Order: sequence, then structure tokens, then C-alpha cells
Amino acid sequence: MNLHEYQGKQILASYGVRVQRGYVAHNAEEAVVKAKQLTAETGTGWHVIKAQIHAGGRGKGGGVKLAKNLEQVQEIAGQIIGMDLITPQTPPQGKRVHKVLVAEDVYYPGESETKEFYMSVLLNRGNGRNMIMYSTEGGMDIEEVAEHTPHLIFTEEIDPSVGLQGFQARRIAFNLGLSGEAFKEMIKFVDALYKAYIGSDSSMFEINPVLKTSDNKIMAVDAKVTLDDNALYRHADLAEMRDITEERPIEVEAKEAGLNYVDLDGTVGCMVNGAGLAMATMDLIKYAGFEPANFLDVGGTADAKRVETAFRIILKDPNVKAILINIFGGIVRCDRVAQGVVDAYKNMGDDIKVPIIVRLQGTNAEIAKELIDNSGMPILSAVQFQEAADQVKAALS
Repeated sequence: MNLHEYQGKQILASYGVRVQRGYVAHNAEEAVVKAKQLTAETGTGWHVIKAQIHAGGRGKGGGVKLAKNLEQVQEIAGQIIGMDLITPQTPPQGKRVHKVLVAEDVYYPGESETKEFYMSVLLNRGNGRNMIMYSTEGGMDIEEVAEHTPHLIFTEEIDPSVGLQGFQARRIAFNLGLSGEAFKEMIKFVDALYKAYIGSDSSMFEINPVLKTSDNKIMAVDAKVTLDDNALYRHADLAEMRDITEERPIEVEAKEAGLNYVDLDGTVGCMVNGAGLAMATMDLIKYAGFEPANFLDVGGTADAKRVETAFRIILKDPNVKAILINIFGGIVRCDRVAQGVVDAYKNMGDDIKVPIIVRLQGTNAEIAKELIDNSGMPILSAVQFQEAADQVKAALS
């Protein structure tokens, strides 16, 4: 589950990470009120207005702007709220901005220069260890840094049996070129950041930039946080941070129906049980020369109602030209799935206007094929992977 910047900062602050302070506003008038409140707390009249959407690169799309007075706060907030913000990480049509973060300007003058760093905490799936990735090149896309100056990216892997060690935090501060008070502050920052990552059961914490201020404070100026959905049952307070307006409506509907669904850009809808088989089915579609329109795992209870719900969700995508159902009957019997497909097809009637290819393997697969073939419905059945691929190709040719 993705979080907004302000929500990520709330988590960070609760673990002792110094963050850029700010308040959320839902309209221009509220932004002015929040700016006045922030000025009273910080003493600065300059504020940064930040669009709150689940995407990076907001500044490049005009979603992050500096306001030097209250008039500019109201003007800029009015411009950003309601806009369709397009960034390298949004769909082509962009994402509608419903709220902004009115944040303090932390790039204040001083005796020494400010410095921006990049830092993230995530799982290294290659060895099952958490790692801290960091770079002196903060404020830039980390992908560009990796491509052009890979020697400027450092990683620190954490042994799960002992956790983050003090010498590792010191090494991070040293590699970032810090000394004196800034060195000590970075050690505290790294330690608190890792605790926030572990304590919230997150999949990723990305801070870009981590700022060394002119008076040697270390703080998170941004926060991109992804929580582990499988651990949300342990964090009811964090689960409440979910913003369904940032999610695709079709994916929200699927989740409420208990279906694992991810919307894609192809033309062949997929209905599968099991994530591994779903990935193999998507590969099958690509080998046939087409692109999958979705990832959809119906799970182990593929009855008529569940299959019908999956049909309706897939068919909401106007790009779908065919549907491939690929079910392995282990826990659930194939004949039960086949009957579910036939019943769902009958219930939906004229709503289904695309070819349906069904491949069922496992328990009672032969009975299932007979049910499909004798149903009188225009449903194509297959036994082998290649046969299913050939039928998809024939249906779309």
C-alpha cells in the first residue's frame, strides 16, 4: 500500500526522524490557514506547496512550487489542487490532485552550504536481507545516477539476526562525506529511519532528498513509503491511511471482491488461480504475440459468483479483445470451475462480446472439458498450454 508524502513523514516523525514540517490542505483557503500556522511555529514566511499524489517526479510536472508570501500560497495551492499532474511515474493522462502539503522552506541561508543525499531502505530479494541504499547525489532520479555514475551509489546490508549496527550507520555517514555535528546527526537519522522501516512493516522507505541543512541538521524533505499489504493486519492505524482515490477504480473493486487484480495495457484478459500460474499465463500470451490486459488471481474458490465477478471486472477494460481462463484444479475441482464459467456466461448473456478460451487441468479435468464442450455456449476449451495459445491467436487473428 502506497502512502502520501505527509503520511510517510508522520511515520518517520513517530520514530524520531527529523522531517520537514508541514500541514495538509484540501483547498486554497485552507492552505493559507495552514501556512499561517506553520509561520507561527517556524518563524519563516516562505513555504513549499507540494501536490500529494502517489507518484514521484512531482516537481518536474509543476506539482512542487515555492511561495514567498500568503498571496502566493493561495495562488499556487489553487493552481495545483484540481490539476491533472503528469509526471514520469503517472499514467499519460496524469493524476488528479486533491490535496497539497504546505511545508516549511528548509533551504535557509547559513554559514555552510546545504547538501542533498539519497537514501532508501528496502529488501534485497537476492539474499533475503534488508539493505540501505544511499548516494551523495540526492535530488536526482536514482536510476540516472545508477546508469551514469554507479560508483556514487552505496549499499549497506543488514544481518537480520542482529539488526543495524552502529558501525554501519557510521560508515554511511562517512561515505556521504560528513564530519562533525552533521556526521553525528546522520548516524541518528539512519538509526531512526531503519527503526521506522522495521516497525511499520514496510516494503520500502525512500527519502529523496535527505537534506543536510546549513546548520548541520539532517532531515527528510520527502518520503515515499510502501507498506507491506500482508502485514497491515498488525497496523490498523496505518491501514486507515489508504487513499482509494489514488488507486484505479477497477483495482479497488477487485480488492473489495477478494480478487488479486492488477490492470495492464494489453488486449487479452486473464483469469487464473495462483500467482505462479498467472505469471506463466501472461508469458503464454506474450509468446502468442499479444499482451496481457491484466493479472487476475481468483484464488481457490472459483465458484460461479466469483467467476462472474471476475468476468465483469475484466470486461470493464475496453481494450480486452479475448479472455483466457487458465485454472489448475488442485484444491478446487475443475468441473466445479467449468460449471462456474458456464453459469456465469449464462447470467451475463449479451454482456460478453469477446471470445472465451478455457484451459482446465487437474482434478476432474476431463469432466470439466465435457461440461464446457457440451454447454452450448461459445466457449473454447483447451488442454495443453500451446493449444490455449493457438486458440488465443486464432480468436484474435
